[in-house]
Amino acid sequence: MAIKKQYLKSKPVCKVTFTVPAEEAKKVAVVGDFNNWKANKASALTKQKNGNFKGTLELPKEGTFEFKYIIDGNYVNDDQADRYQWNDFAGSENAVLEL
Repeated sequence: MAIKKQYLKSKPVCKVTFTVPAEEAKKVAVVGDFNNWKANKASALTKQKNGNFKGTLELPKEGTFEFKYIIDGNYVNDDQADRYQWNDFAGSENAVLEL
């Protein structure tokens, strides 16, 4: 898994590209408190020819966001996250993205 951050000078946002190696998966989405944990068209990652799923979101600069991937219905943390944080509602740790 990989997370690439690109800070824009023209806008107060950061383009965050999420890459998930999941050759056998049918659907992968990234959900978090930035999209109310909703898997929808905007949060879906696109399958690449090499088997990775990839997608880019614009998120506000200087924010901290909890997130997970949904890979074929299973919630998975990113091993490249900035840190992890316990979430009582989920009953598990969530990956955290710090911008």
